[in-house]
Amino acid sequence: MPTSPLTGLPESAPSPVLVVKLDNTHNAQPHAGLKDADVVYIEEVEYGITRIAAVFSSVIPDHIGPVRSARITDIDLLAQYGTPAFAYSGAQHKMFPVLDSASIVDVSPRTGAQGYARDHSRRAPYNYFLDGTVAIERAPDASTDHNMGFVFSPDIPAGGTPNTKAKMKWGYAKAMFTYDATTGLYKVNLNGYPAEAEENDQGQNAATVVIQYVKQEPSKFFDKGGGNTPHAETIGTGTATVLRDGFSYDVTWSRPSATEGTTFTMADGSPMAFKPGQQWIVLLNAKTPATLFPKPMPSASASSSTSASAS
Repeated sequence: MPTSPLTGLPESAPSPVLVVKLDNTHNAQPHAGLKDADVVYIEEVEYGITRIAAVFSSVIPDHIGPVRSARITDIDLLAQYGTPAFAYSGAQHKMFPVLDSASIVDVSPRTGAQGYARDHSRRAPYNYFLDGTVAIERAPDASTDHNMGFVFSPDIPAGGTPNTKAKMKWGYAKAMFTYDATTGLYKVNLNGYPAEAEENDQGQNAATVVIQYVKQEPSKFFDKGGGNTPHAETIGTGTATVLRDGFSYDVTWSRPSATEGTTFTMADGSPMAFKPGQQWIVLLNAKTPATLFPKPMPSASASSSTSASAS
C-alpha cells in the first residue's frame, strides 16, 4: 500500500497540505488538533520565544489552535511543500508583500474569515481557532503531499547512541523530548510542562525528533515593542541530531533550493531512516546545541560540536 511521504504511514492517495501557525507558550495549552499533524516544526521568534508550524495532510482536523501569526522563517520553510494552504492569524504589515509573493495559498483572515472563531472559554489572544476542513476547502489549488526527501523504516538503524532525552533552550522557551519505551514514542514537553492535547490525556508524542541546526540571523522585521524576528536558514546544508527508538544519530541535512525537500544522511552517506508516524523538527540555532541524556561519549560529543560549528 502507498505510504505518506510525510509520515511513512499508509496513505491511499496524495492529499492537500495545510500548514497552521500555532502559539507555543504555556497559555496555549492544551493544543487542539496538533496530535493529528504529520510534521511539527518549532521555530524561534522575538524575545527568545517559539512558535509552531503544524503541517496537516493525512488528517485535517476541524478544530486547530490556538492560531497565531506568520513569521519570515515560514516563507522559505514552506516552499518545499509546493504551494500549501497556509493559515495564520496575522502578520506585520511589512510582511504582507512577502506573504503575497510567497509559494502559499493564503487562507488567513486577510483573505477571508471563514473557518476562524474565538473560543470564549479561553482568554485572548490564545483563543483563536480554525476549522481545518473549511480552510482546505478555501484552497482548491493547494499542493498535495509529495516526496520531501524523508526516508522511513520501522527498523532501527545501526550506529545510534543510546539517548533517552533531549533538551533545547531559547531565551524564554524550552522543549524536551523523553523516550517512552512502552509506546516507542517521545513524550513532548514544552516550556517546562507536558505538552497537552485537547482531544485526550495522552498529550503530544513524536515518532521521530529531528534537531536541525540552522544558521540564524536577525531579519529586517521588528514587532511593535522593537523585538527582532530572527530568520532561520533552512536552505543549504548543516548538521542535525535525529532521535528515534531511544537512540540518537548525528547526521547531515541538505536542501539545495527553496523548491526542494530536505534530506538527512548518515556519516556513511546512507539516508537516515525516520520512524513512521508524527515527525517533530526543531529548528535550533547552531550556536546553542541541544543537551542529550545520557550524554554521548567524549569523542562523539567533540565530533558533534565540531559539526555544529562547521554549520
